[in-house]
Amino acid sequence: MRPSEVMRLFQGCGAWMEGHFVLSSGLHSREYLQCAMILQHPTLSARACQALSQRFLTDEVTCVAGPALGGILVAYETARQLGVRSVFAERQEGKLQIRRGFQVGRKDRVLVVEDVVTTGGSVEELINLIREVGAEVVGVGALVDRSSGWVSFEVKYHALLSLDLKTFPAEACPLCKEGVPVTRPGSRTLVP
Repeated sequence: MRPSEVMRLFQGCGAWMEGHFVLSSGLHSREYLQCAMILQHPTLSARACQALSQRFLTDEVTCVAGPALGGILVAYETARQLGVRSVFAERQEGKLQIRRGFQVGRKDRVLVVEDVVTTGGSVEELINLIREVGAEVVGVGALVDRSSGWVSFEVKYHALLSLDLKTFPAEACPLCKEGVPVTRPGSRTLVP
């Protein structure tokens, strides 16, 4: 799937938004991609995650893991496409943990996936968690990389769509200075 096709998917289901957004990282932005708008449609999810899974077909993946909340559906559908297990990590007391009886261990070759990568913080945290239990991380996949190309991981990385969207620290945000109302569309925000 070409990046232009991915962008058309986002635009066609209302996932591409403009305004004043506080991202999960705490950074501010004029644009936001709400992956949940695609992921609510099983056919669109299957199409996007199939394209993502194709990049990791030869990596002998045994498990796909995603951070809650954004990575849960991406992990599930990508795992389904690869014919392997899907797990997710969720925050407990502010720290990602693998819970709910999910088991990841030394024999696993794990593909970590996320809906949108901005700073890569949640992905790095999940990579470290998986390595702590002795599993091997074979790659990272994302529907969207909005890091402007500066995020990289120590493993193979592929995003279906890479965007160079300007972000601002809260204290230097021109939208805040203009008094544009703020929307917090993500599942978590590091700042109140």
